[in-house]
Amino acid sequence: MARPRLNSGDTHSEDLPKPKINKEILQKALKIFSYIKPFKWKFVVGMVFLVFSSLTMLTFPALLGAMIDAAQGIQSYPFLPASVKFIGGLSLIILTFQAITSFFRIRLFVEIAEKALANIRRDSYHKLITLPIDFFANRRVGELNSRLSADLSQIQDTMTTTLAEMLRQTISLTFGVILLVFVSPKLALMNLSILPIIIIVAMIFGRFIRNLSRESQDKLADSNAIVQETLLGISNVKAFVNEFFEFKRYSNKLDQAVGLAVKGATYRGIFASFIIFAIFGAVILVIWYGASLVSRNEISVGDLTTYILYSLFVAGSMGSFPELYASVQRSLGASERVLEILKEQPEDIQVNDADKVVRTPITGDIVFDHISFSYPTRPDLEILKDISFHVAAGKKMAIVGPSGTGKSTIASLILQFYQPSSGTIYYDGIPADALPLTDIRNQVAIVPQDVLLFGGTIRENIGYGNLHADAEDIITAAKRANAHKFIMDFPEGYDTIVGERGVKLSGGQRQRIAIARALLKDPAILILDEATSSLDSESERMVQLALEELMKNRTSIIIAHRLSTIRDADMIIVVENGLISDLGTHQELMEKDTGLYRHLYTLQSLQVVES
Repeated sequence: MARPRLNSGDTHSEDLPKPKINKEILQKALKIFSYIKPFKWKFVVGMVFLVFSSLTMLTFPALLGAMIDAAQGIQSYPFLPASVKFIGGLSLIILTFQAITSFFRIRLFVEIAEKALANIRRDSYHKLITLPIDFFANRRVGELNSRLSADLSQIQDTMTTTLAEMLRQTISLTFGVILLVFVSPKLALMNLSILPIIIIVAMIFGRFIRNLSRESQDKLADSNAIVQETLLGISNVKAFVNEFFEFKRYSNKLDQAVGLAVKGATYRGIFASFIIFAIFGAVILVIWYGASLVSRNEISVGDLTTYILYSLFVAGSMGSFPELYASVQRSLGASERVLEILKEQPEDIQVNDADKVVRTPITGDIVFDHISFSYPTRPDLEILKDISFHVAAGKKMAIVGPSGTGKSTIASLILQFYQPSSGTIYYDGIPADALPLTDIRNQVAIVPQDVLLFGGTIRENIGYGNLHADAEDIITAAKRANAHKFIMDFPEGYDTIVGERGVKLSGGQRQRIAIARALLKDPAILILDEATSSLDSESERMVQLALEELMKNRTSIIIAHRLSTIRDADMIIVVENGLISDLGTHQELMEKDTGLYRHLYTLQSLQVVES
């Protein structure tokens, strides 16, 4: 089955359009909140507790008003006796019930939100590790890390607190308005006259708040990317004494994020101030008008007290909506960025134990049949042009040529990191598209020039080549890679922590760990991407011995910088400007007077003699 290519370019978040709240945005929000679906019954139970909690809270203004009237010998409601003691006791019972329902409401909603968010994090990480290499080539690690931290934290706040609070305040507002009308229609009409104004202002301010929140989060993601890059390249930062430059770069991004956040806070502050002024100004007018109604005996003091308390409930609910609305706005912006990851087209990998099972073993025979290739982000620049070659199983083929001519791209195509623009790659005569992607990668190993080790122990890094290998297998692989001796020189031996990206080991030691890892994998095809070019002579000798052990009885693709290391290759291809300009054995290529290979080999030999 053909695997899709990723044709998207480098989409930095600041280049994305600033969306408005519309049907599409709401659908995206529903996509995020669909993660609540597996917990729908707990959500229903939580909603029941939420409704009970909100409704019981609304009984208190009526009970307190009835208590005031009872103190004056007035019966407010036919079903309540005019007894202060009875109404007070009933209020305490209802308060106890309200506290219990509030506990279960909070407990259930937080549990649902945390589990749903864990599933979002899990799916986001799952999608990230299954995306094509080109996706990561176009994005910074810090930015992606921000998606899984800052953006999901924003969604977490909404799912754990904002959602439940909005539902609670909506219930309080709805029933509060109904009760206001029930207690005094005249006062309610005055109280509710400001509602349309608030709604219109909320719609206008909401747009600004959402866009600013999105921009602020984007700038924060950029600052996180700077931190990630600086810490990963801290040795370069210090070597070039660029601490101040990096500090200023980080500070500028932070200042931009803070500026946008403050600007957003200004809009939210203006909105909240308007809401407070409008709502509580109306409350003052209601009390003023209500006092005149009491003086004319149109309502009782208890009714006025009840109405004022309900007004405060309604005012509190309406006053909380601006901040809740702003939180939802921020969450929608964060949801969009998370969904950008979730909607990306992944590779054909299932991410389960079956991925490690090889269904179609190969011996290592490779054919490139008229392969052309352009990177998806640069379709106008052809890296490889009609490349064809055949490497028989168990043979050594070296690839040489100037930098930037496509040598490493050939290695990436063998690993199926990318798909060719045209042509077909065959493994044992089988087209690449007819083989499971995991079958190919399970039987190909690479030892790159810049070895990346994980920050665990040496044992864990070697064992990464075969997760089921036992301690004896790991030691055997290390011995074959000429790594056992230096490993045992460490006090902790195989349990030595290698540090971030293996910084505690030398270049030669990292290379031999990588070779041991490849030996443990036991691949049919081996790719050596300039594996010794950055090493000193002694380290190169040790690594070269390990590589010779590694290349035994397997197809080897050697991308070489030092041509002296590939003299015994079965075939050497010379790549110039994306084309194979020459091919043959070392002896055959040296016999050609005008060949690039002979020129490069002679040049390197002279440099060795002069040194």
